[in-house]
Amino acid sequence: EVQLVESGGGLVQAGGSLRLYCAASGFTVDDYAIGWFRQPPENDREGVSCISSSDGSTYYADSVKGRFTISSDNAKNTVYLQMNSLKPEDTAVYYCAARPGCGSSWSRPTQYDYWGQGTQVTVSS
Repeated sequence: EVQLVESGGGLVQAGGSLRLYCAASGFTVDDYAIGWFRQPPENDREGVSCISSSDGSTYYADSVKGRFTISSDNAKNTVYLQMNSLKPEDTAVYYCAARPGCGSSWSRPTQYDYWGQGTQVTVSS
């Protein structure tokens, strides 16, 4: 059974850091691309970042470039999202999702096959 489990969310002050974890089971992250998405209250889900371990490619939304870093540990079958210099507008439920590759449509939620349950990130001002 394919499963994605996010963790690492919490409450942090503006300027602080958090590291999110996406633990995969039922498949290997080396064979799939993993995307991170977020959904602020009363807003649509938006793509944050994507990593394709097979070729090392990474993608970021403009709003997080230079602040967030996506990485993977194939031995642990886990993908990470390191979030630095957090802002109140980063507050959202963060989800990880899997699809065969990142590609040009990486930020479209409908292109992903599997989803985790989400983890809340709250950034206070």
